[in-house]
Amino acid sequence: MLTELDPRLNAFRYDLADASLVGKVDAPRFAEGEKRQVAIGLAPLRHEPAPDAPRDSELLFGERVTLYDERNGWAWVQNATDRYVGYVESAALSADLFEPTHHVAVLRTFVFAEADLKSPVIDSLPMNGAVRVTGGSHGFAELATGGWVYTDHLAAVGEFADDHMEVALQFLGVPYLWGGRSSLGLDCSALSQMALMRCGIACPRDTDLQEAAIGEPVDYQGEQAILQQGDIMLWAGHCGIWIDEARFLHANATDMMVRVQPLAEIEAHIAAATGDESPRVRRVAK
Repeated sequence: MLTELDPRLNAFRYDLADASLVGKVDAPRFAEGEKRQVAIGLAPLRHEPAPDAPRDSELLFGERVTLYDERNGWAWVQNATDRYVGYVESAALSADLFEPTHHVAVLRTFVFAEADLKSPVIDSLPMNGAVRVTGGSHGFAELATGGWVYTDHLAAVGEFADDHMEVALQFLGVPYLWGGRSSLGLDCSALSQMALMRCGIACPRDTDLQEAAIGEPVDYQGEQAILQQGDIMLWAGHCGIWIDEARFLHANATDMMVRVQPLAEIEAHIAAATGDESPRVRRVAK
């Protein structure tokens, strides 16, 4: 390797690399890659091409990926949303691409076989999933990919929520899931990412990446008086959203769920567990 590149955000292996990395990494073969789109509600993005490999992240319905390699039912891809690289089952992807007209605006919505709430459920779509609507009937939107979704659960492309904190609060009680990005389960950095995405704000996948990229830094020295509602607080390996003096929202592995707790309690717990006594704060303009 010629330079140190983050393998989470750059597609390179011992045998193959993204063509844009020519001159930056050593590889026997480079590929431009092919565009694919996620064709199921939620697809685990794994560290290795195996069903029991760690889940590093998840791909949402309608997200675009670049496919660099495919074998034995597994695809090595890079997510266009946050540039995350990993392996996904090939069956989760489609070469038939569509331009989204809407995004899922609620925690989760069902795809029905017909424009009828009593019809069979084909799939369920997570918040920020992307769809193309081709028609409507009886309060349901017809999807280009098949099936019907309740229209009021969708927001047109370009229509966003106003407050990422309010969006994040909708996930209260959702189970903690390492690598998860949906209301079925998510981790601390995904809670921030999903809430910001719903507000039209790009956000990296992991805590360290978020610390370097989102919003503007706040000079927090332990005095909560400087904090504003919605500020994102980050430690090494953890993050959450400050609400007020008594409330801090985060997905955590101690309770294995999304909870609201006092910030002082969280700061003391993390300091004792990791030695990180100085959370960094990023402020995102609303």
